[in-house]
Amino acid sequence: MDYLKIFAPATVANVSCGFDSLGFAVDAIGDEMTFTKTTEKGVKITNITGANLTYDIDENAASAVVKKILIEANADFGIELTIHKGFSPGSGLGSSAASAAGAAFGANQLLGNIYSDLELTKFAMFGEEVACGTPIADNVSAAIYGGFVLVRSYHPLEIIKLPIPSELRVVAIHPQVEVKTKDARAVLPTEIALKDAVTQWANVGGLISGLYADNYNLISNSLVDIIVEPHRKKLIPFFDNVKNAAIKAGALGAGISGSGPTIFALCKGDKIAKEVYKSIEESYKNTGIDFEMFISKVNHEGMKILNSN
Repeated sequence: MDYLKIFAPATVANVSCGFDSLGFAVDAIGDEMTFTKTTEKGVKITNITGANLTYDIDENAASAVVKKILIEANADFGIELTIHKGFSPGSGLGSSAASAAGAAFGANQLLGNIYSDLELTKFAMFGEEVACGTPIADNVSAAIYGGFVLVRSYHPLEIIKLPIPSELRVVAIHPQVEVKTKDARAVLPTEIALKDAVTQWANVGGLISGLYADNYNLISNSLVDIIVEPHRKKLIPFFDNVKNAAIKAGALGAGISGSGPTIFALCKGDKIAKEVYKSIEESYKNTGIDFEMFISKVNHEGMKILNSN
């Protein structure tokens, strides 16, 4: 294989109660990336569309990952890379993660698929560190593995792929405001009450149990975040309006995607998802803030090869 074009999905991380440990991939939006083998070693970005990102090889999450993999594999070729961003950086939908995970996947394909999904996640985490200073795994692992994932451990890294109830849908709204990850981290408490920790642990267990049992009521009851959301929602205009509108229209639950500002709602079935979409849209249209929305199934497969030769 000398050429590859892929789709790298956007992702929802934290999923209410699962701060830094739960995430899932979406079907509706993501990046398209191409990888072309070159006889000259190293990596080069030849085109970036859809967002204003750096062409600096060591500062762009995608090229930094490709460079690292090629060196690690002692490759006798180089890669030319193009990136089309299908959604906005800073949206809370894993923009840098899609680039980093897509880069790891694409480079691995040209190398003959020599690395496992877990190893690709580690490479992609390096890209996250380049992009935002922290080698987090929830978004990148969801993009690589597909579906719902649990980051059970960082040392050693352990990723658990969770089942997805067939009727699970996600509705998301991305208000066009900026929430910087470092600001979203800065508002978090450094200590929490033991009773709150117990409640949060129970909700994570309940959510995972609900996914395994196809129990939508249990999923709904568990999509509660009493630790992070109360602090971060202040950074997102009209958050409570959106969440209340979603739940009133039948959503299982709603919360902040990643560090925001995107707000997601999980729903059972297409009909309810469409009602939730309309309700959220109605709740936000007179705020004076521009926004984008989508409905999506959970992406089961993660990366998709669109073309290759």
